[in-house]
Amino acid sequence: MEIRSTTDEDLDVFVDTLHAAFGRFPENPTEDGGGVWWSALEMGRNLLAMTAEGRPVGTAGAYSFELTLPGEILAPAAGVTAVGVLPSHRRQGVLSAMMRHQLTELRAGGEFLSVLLASEAPIYGRFGYGPATYTQRLTVPRHQAAFARPRARGTAGAPATGSDTGSVEVLRRAECGEILEEIYDRYRRAQPGALSRPHRWWALGAGRPPVAPAPRYLAVHRDADGVPDGYGSYSVESGTLTVDEIIATDDAVFTALARFVLGHDLVTQVVFKHLAPGHPLRRQLADFRAVQVSDDTDWLWVRLLDVPRALTARGWFMDGEIVLDVDDPFLGERGRYLLTVRDGKADCVPTGREPDLSLDVSDLGSVYLGGTTPSTLVRAGHVRAHRPGAAALADTLFRADRSPHCLHWF
Repeated sequence: MEIRSTTDEDLDVFVDTLHAAFGRFPENPTEDGGGVWWSALEMGRNLLAMTAEGRPVGTAGAYSFELTLPGEILAPAAGVTAVGVLPSHRRQGVLSAMMRHQLTELRAGGEFLSVLLASEAPIYGRFGYGPATYTQRLTVPRHQAAFARPRARGTAGAPATGSDTGSVEVLRRAECGEILEEIYDRYRRAQPGALSRPHRWWALGAGRPPVAPAPRYLAVHRDADGVPDGYGSYSVESGTLTVDEIIATDDAVFTALARFVLGHDLVTQVVFKHLAPGHPLRRQLADFRAVQVSDDTDWLWVRLLDVPRALTARGWFMDGEIVLDVDDPFLGERGRYLLTVRDGKADCVPTGREPDLSLDVSDLGSVYLGGTTPSTLVRAGHVRAHRPGAAALADTLFRADRSPHCLHWF
């Protein structure tokens, strides 16, 4: 078997092979080649697995993203995508060979982070990826959508969070593409776990709504000065209003957009497809039990390709030091590192000191963004704490300034 990089001339073969791996047929692109998820593929970063006879049997791709790390730090990250093997060639080592080839290639190119969305949870842990952000679907019956009166008060009796003085305007997708792109970019730069949406995604209509050109209404929020600072993408069908995503630069803007969709006439329920666990919306409603939570699942998986570079790249919020013994069985590597944090910056160097924690590189990927506590993985039997207090120390060190969340589909 040969694994080779692709060129633009391989696009049709790549797309056909991937769809065959999943038993699907590709949809038709628009006249300009856009409007389909694969229109944003970076063919110079993709791989084809070929038999000795030259038949393609497997695919793997990667996008060039920026990942927002704790501390509002932007880091390059390879977004692994389009991974598939023909049913006739599964369980013959094709997937493992492609993943090893890809990780080696990414690291040789100087990259230290790789991310993906897992089609099946058991697959990618063995390649060193760990679930790092999570998401939920919230359904609110329209007749139970009343908001509670905020109880917190600020100075002089004013609400602590202020009141929304902006406005909401309903637009079509074609009317506000540039506005959506600008708002999303502002949002993702401040949200840990968020990925960039490169301009070519918006221009080509790749991915899913509101990036894709599928019919959607956009509720665009503007502040008191008329500057766009949030949007909600939604559709209505059979009495259900479904929100693809709400992107807001602060909580007050999110609340204004949530009030707007929950107040929509002629719907029986509103579905928020993609909110972070622990989102305050549920507690903002007068009836706490009104919200039905479903599809509580993982979203972004993270893989560290260079442990010291990755750990020193993110921001930190508590001083301290800890020794991590990190096993990477898929790449056949093991390293012990002293992580020292001072004034928001980290130093990470090899050490011979006794470890505080022993963990798989996939577990390090899970805790990297602050969305999974090391103590949870200790209690699950995946991470070993070598002394009392080590797990609590790691929890404190790895916490993020905000709960990580990723909305982007790729």
